[in-house]
Amino acid sequence: MSTELKHATVDVRLREPCAADVPMLFEWQSDPESNRLAGVYPRTREAFSALWEKILDEDQVTARVILADGAPAGQISRFRRDDLDFIGYWIARSHWGRGIATQALRKFLVVVWQRPLHAKVAAHNPASMRVLQRCGFVEVGREFGSETERVMACEEVHFLLA
Repeated sequence: MSTELKHATVDVRLREPCAADVPMLFEWQSDPESNRLAGVYPRTREAFSALWEKILDEDQVTARVILADGAPAGQISRFRRDDLDFIGYWIARSHWGRGIATQALRKFLVVVWQRPLHAKVAAHNPASMRVLQRCGFVEVGREFGSETERVMACEEVHFLLA
């Protein structure tokens, strides 16, 4: 089966997140391979719960749970960092390679009207870079990010959707 045909058969939808989603989202962000590709270290359960409590209570972040054929498969959000609007997404590893991130981002860009939108991706994550490019983001720079408590030291690629 061709990749395009396989991807076309997944019904991707977005829905508002709720407090009951937080344990599932935490488990996804705890996956070591997902963290390696994202170039981040997982948050503790307490830090993750506090972050999502804030996300669910404020309107500065637009967040959605990604559903694939009706089952939760990831999350996507728009958030502010350094006075810029960024997008980020996280797909559960069991759903990788099905075209879900691309479909979800396309749908999310209809919901989120803010432009420009920025995204940063670890350079060692070509699949995520392809998702952004398929959705109209263009590479605008690269830099080596310093190690922090949350972020691994690695080359980051900065993307922009004008």
